[in-house]
Amino acid sequence: MAAFEPKNPGYRAAAIALFDRQPAMHRLGIVIVRLAPGEVELSMLHSAEFTQQNGFVHAGIITAGLDNACGVAAFTLMPREADILTVEFKTTLLAPARGERFVFKAEVVKPGRTLTFCEARAFAEHDGKTTLIATMTGTLMAMLPRQAPQPSGMSRALHGD
Repeated sequence: MAAFEPKNPGYRAAAIALFDRQPAMHRLGIVIVRLAPGEVELSMLHSAEFTQQNGFVHAGIITAGLDNACGVAAFTLMPREADILTVEFKTTLLAPARGERFVFKAEVVKPGRTLTFCEARAFAEHDGKTTLIATMTGTLMAMLPRQAPQPSGMSRALHGD
């Protein structure tokens, strides 16, 4: 992967703060393990609370971890004033989510001014083995502050300005 230069010199603190503001990640027990410009690794321990009828961790939980990994990786390359929002993703489930620990790794493939494209992988650690269980491609949008529109001559005329 190409090395990326973050637009925000304080990207690390900003990305951690973004992650910490997400109650869903706290509820799932997902934590940041590694963080670099355009890359992140998250981790989650198994919890029976998040399983489906066959005892595997639910695909929605795995998808949430992948989506968040893509978001944090993309956010590390965004300007200081940006916030982030996922606009699209595709997840492919490759194996049952069975394990003691799950790892979500994401990296930016192509950063952009507004849209950033990422790829992520989810791994399950079970009985001393690591298995790739899911992949994701995602597009994330930098939400930049907008200035209030200035009234046009027509609207000023309508409002008696």
